[in-house]
Amino acid sequence: MTRTTSPLTRRGLLLAGASASLLAACSWGSRKTAAAPASADDYAASEWRSLTEDEWKARLSPEAFAVLRKEDTERAFTSPLEHEKRAGTYHCAGCDLPLFSSDAKFDSGTGWPSFWQTLPGAMGTSIDRKFFMERTEYHCARCLGHQGHVFDDGPKPTGQRWCNNGVALTFRPA
Repeated sequence: MTRTTSPLTRRGLLLAGASASLLAACSWGSRKTAAAPASADDYAASEWRSLTEDEWKARLSPEAFAVLRKEDTERAFTSPLEHEKRAGTYHCAGCDLPLFSSDAKFDSGTGWPSFWQTLPGAMGTSIDRKFFMERTEYHCARCLGHQGHVFDDGPKPTGQRWCNNGVALTFRPA
């Protein structure tokens, strides 16, 4: 009976295993991962949530205070942001959290700035039962400032219309 020898030796096997482990360890540290989007829970301890009504009044215009803190609605067709066409980002007028990209803005014909999508983790929602109807109200995830209402009559790809009070936003050009 003849015995055949394998080209693979114990030493070669150990060397190959060690090399593979070393390569995996080196490449693991250089792997780039995207940051997870923020969630409303990430802002639960935000200093913005502890401001008093008087502190908010001192920081905001009367119109912005009425919308952001008292859930009022500005008159349709009065916001200059409805006609804003430049590339950029829309931020919460209360705490400056980025809320929308200009890429998601569209002309809804309603008289308020409208978007088909928010930035990830930027908004919280609640049910609004005012005026004998049920709507979905949305607010800034960081400061809880009221922004507007979301409806299911928007364009593709989401089919949503995030109808925002312009006074609750500030625009930062790209």
